[in-house]
Amino acid sequence: MAPYLGSERGAHQLAHGTTHANTILAGTRSALDQLLAKAKDDIPDESLPHIANTNFSTANTGSPYFPTPLKSTEAISALKAVEAGVAAAIADLADGPRQRHIDVDVERATAFLFSTYLVTVGGLDKSSPKARKFLKDTDLLEAQSILYRRLSANLYETKNPGEYFHLHGSLEATKALNMIGLEGSRPDLTDYHECIKTIEAHVKQFTVDQLEEMNRKIKQAGVTCLKWEDFQATRHGHELIQQPPWKVECLENATPPSPLPFQPSRAPKPQILAGIRVLELCRIIAGPAMGRGLAEYGAQVIKVTSPYLSDVPFFQVDANIGKHTTDLNLKEPQDRKIFEELLQSVDIVLDGYRPGSLDRLGYGSHQLLEIAKRRGKGIVYVAENCFGHTGPWSSRPGWQQIADCVTGVAWAQGQAMGLDEPVIPPFPMSDYGTGCMGTIAALVGLYRRAKFGGSYLGTTSLCQYDIYLLQLGLYDDYTMAGLKEEHDKKFFELRHNDSVDEVGKRALKSMRRTHPELFEDRHMQECFSKGFNANVRTIRPVVNIEGYWNGFLRSSRPNGYDKPTWDNWEIDEDILRA
Repeated sequence: MAPYLGSERGAHQLAHGTTHANTILAGTRSALDQLLAKAKDDIPDESLPHIANTNFSTANTGSPYFPTPLKSTEAISALKAVEAGVAAAIADLADGPRQRHIDVDVERATAFLFSTYLVTVGGLDKSSPKARKFLKDTDLLEAQSILYRRLSANLYETKNPGEYFHLHGSLEATKALNMIGLEGSRPDLTDYHECIKTIEAHVKQFTVDQLEEMNRKIKQAGVTCLKWEDFQATRHGHELIQQPPWKVECLENATPPSPLPFQPSRAPKPQILAGIRVLELCRIIAGPAMGRGLAEYGAQVIKVTSPYLSDVPFFQVDANIGKHTTDLNLKEPQDRKIFEELLQSVDIVLDGYRPGSLDRLGYGSHQLLEIAKRRGKGIVYVAENCFGHTGPWSSRPGWQQIADCVTGVAWAQGQAMGLDEPVIPPFPMSDYGTGCMGTIAALVGLYRRAKFGGSYLGTTSLCQYDIYLLQLGLYDDYTMAGLKEEHDKKFFELRHNDSVDEVGKRALKSMRRTHPELFEDRHMQECFSKGFNANVRTIRPVVNIEGYWNGFLRSSRPNGYDKPTWDNWEIDEDILRA
């Protein structure tokens, strides 16, 4: 495939000799060097030769894919190389150390960052209202039911001009709207701009300090939108910046080494995590992306959700690929008994809730050590959240847009567009990047448990991903000028109060024209899903490791579809051939 350089701008770059200094590949190698320097204590030394030998395949030699100043492609491609390198080090435990050809598909890594916008169920994507007929209604509080309620999760200007607050009612719209003096529902308000005008008028009655205090009292997600330099100056920012992107700590070293099972697989080749068991207690995108990554390497992942907690229905189409899903109410004795039976043979527990949430239920990392000690086999526990696991804000609730606002990502986006206001970047890229970091932490924990024994705690967060991303630096003015010339003008007309759906819709339309290589059929796989009773089309795995097969063994399904058991897992033969 010929290199894609972005029409006239590509020719201009070639003529002036600037292409090679600014290629995606050069940026990815730089991002990888920076990542390894930050995470050196939280990856095995044995993975480093594999990471160094990773090949990045791409058709792109110049033009960034996203209409943003953020080096998102470079960041995720570097993370996928580390993920593959640690997985290859695990494979060495079975085969002995050897050089393995590892390939990271840069286009596919990029597409992974917005995969929930690319997946389809019954041929319908996220933007189609008709897709609802295939979905399980897990929007229990009807936060997504009408446009007005969806816009309770949005960025608005406050009483002081130039100061912005991200209201966040994506799962509990009534709480957020009532907080600023509005009705929980306005079915009469159907116009996009009228909804925004109505909500912003009420947000403008308050300062950011008042909104922070109101938000704290009702324990709602929401945050003041800061610039990068302002975040660094906060006590929390200062503390979190000292942390690596993810951390893996030993919880106990009494249990003996636990070799990976490397069970036979019905996949075309062996799978590195075949026989590994994972319980995923997560919702929305970032947490489930951790389990999605482990399922890709062959692990049995059971996503455990409460039937009484809301989740966004369409996100499950992408998030639940390769897994089983089950509903358990961990406040009920009978369901706790079932869950504790699953824990007896689990290898990895994934926690996507606020720090302390699972501790209160009796299933936090330190509480599970008793199970590990009794059975004589360690547990790897990986927790992700929004604000990190240290610092004064660590217990605050939050989602991707909250992290993007508080760290300075949104201000970076807006200023690069020529605005003196923040704009939420397109797509849940921080979610997927954080999910990848959680997958890496889980792989590191498995490796250490196999070699040294013990139990391990891995931690990461949306803010830590954004810190890593911002520390890579932004594209320079020349590159941004080229992006503005290349992409649709309508994208650069976005303002601070345009919704994530509107931002994503405009970015997607522009990228389909400027970078068709991201949307080629070779990146996709399709398989019938019994759970959704329709064909589900999803992104193929990003990584290829010589001698092993990376891929999913079963199609997606909605939350709560399967029985809570490790026995009798089906294989969808169609997905193996897809």
